[in-house]
Amino acid sequence: MYNSQKFNFRNIPMSQPAQERDEHFYQRADAHINLANEHINTQQTKPVDANDALLYASARFNAWIVAASFPNADDMKKDKTNAIEYFTNAYKTVLEEHFDDYVENYEVYMRSEG
Repeated sequence: MYNSQKFNFRNIPMSQPAQERDEHFYQRADAHINLANEHINTQQTKPVDANDALLYASARFNAWIVAASFPNADDMKKDKTNAIEYFTNAYKTVLEEHFDDYVENYEVYMRSEG
């Protein structure tokens, strides 16, 4: 998935395969989901608006990760296409995984939604 030779990210890994995730990975992910759910449930935020905020925050953080791994803006700019391709592919991979999971478990996951 991540090819450190493709980027000049000073050996800062951008993502890990599932088997390499640390013990707190899912706690961190769930904290973000819980915050979005809290906004939906207590602040009358539409789910699509909570989703847009999560996407915006993720993109902003991804840009920071890339910036923090280069010594200057010129070097960062040279790798823009590779960085965007990397994050786009990583997102597509996990979205497909979760989409398939929801299709397979729709009745279980969505039982309380209907």
